[in-house]
Amino acid sequence: MASATTAPGALAAPGARRSIGRSLRPILMLGGIAVVAVASGWFWLRGGGVVSVDDAYVRAAKVAITDDVAGIVGEVDVHEGQHVNKGDVLLKLRDRQIQIALAGAKANLAQTALNLEAMKRDYRRMLRDVEVRQALLQSDQATFDRFANLVKGGGVPRSDYDDARFKLAGDVAAVESLKDQAAVQLARLGGDPDVDVTTMPQYLQARSQVDEYQRQLDHAVIMAPFSGTVTNVEATQPGMYLPVGTAAFGLVSDQHVWVEANPKETDLTNVKLGDPVTITVDTYPDHPWHGTVESIAPASASEFSVLPAQNSSGNWVKVVQRLAVRIKVDRSPDDPDLRAGMSVEADIHTGHTRHLSDLLP
Repeated sequence: MASATTAPGALAAPGARRSIGRSLRPILMLGGIAVVAVASGWFWLRGGGVVSVDDAYVRAAKVAITDDVAGIVGEVDVHEGQHVNKGDVLLKLRDRQIQIALAGAKANLAQTALNLEAMKRDYRRMLRDVEVRQALLQSDQATFDRFANLVKGGGVPRSDYDDARFKLAGDVAAVESLKDQAAVQLARLGGDPDVDVTTMPQYLQARSQVDEYQRQLDHAVIMAPFSGTVTNVEATQPGMYLPVGTAAFGLVSDQHVWVEANPKETDLTNVKLGDPVTITVDTYPDHPWHGTVESIAPASASEFSVLPAQNSSGNWVKVVQRLAVRIKVDRSPDDPDLRAGMSVEADIHTGHTRHLSDLLP
């Protein structure tokens, strides 16, 4: 049986490889740690300029269509999901009753104007009555004076003198009474016999009734306060009674749309008004939007709650608050429709740059 011969280099190779591996292992371990540390530091330095918020939603101006006039619905001129422009007719109430009341108020206004003009003419008549009565008083005064001179010498009977005296006293009282009546009438005219009747309280009161019924007639037709899409229209049907302040249906704006983000207070350190924002809507993941920070809430949501948190107890636990950030969305005609309530992810580009000195206390 022949024995195999082994070369000296072949026996040394495994030992040499083990020696090289043992020497490279620390280098590779330290190098890997260094690479991770350098990469982490690079990402940390580069990552300070963007604040990402996933607690964000599309918001839009919306209103519940109500009216300050109660009535029976006559017409509903829109349908569910219809787009309307500002000023378009949405709903009409039956207005026959209001038209009747308006006609009555206009008639009352005209009668009030006639009555006030009659008061002005009556005042002038009273002044003429005073003048007539004063003339009669002067005549009776002259008769009394003659009788007073003649009665001493027996020229006239004493009874005639007394009749003249009593008649004169009655004339004086009558003149004073007429003057008082004229003064009362003048007071009713506001102290001005030539007053414009349209400025007097009675006329203004009657005019206010006309204005009120005209307002009700105008508001019997409900028009869109802004352009948008109507919703929940089926809740209102012709023939139903619509009380004051009751929502007929909703209107959501398609023009006044924004994004409301709710970042943590600790993420707002470098966020400021005007910062550019990249917006991604979950519904359209491949279509980015751009916008700017329009406002930052002056208080957290808990400050507006009915029962705000009280931190005076001994078991107080600090909770990071969230503040609403309003983002103006730059939109173009080719953009998909943004609907209120859609979930959004927003990246706020603050422009802040981190430095190694930030790690130092």
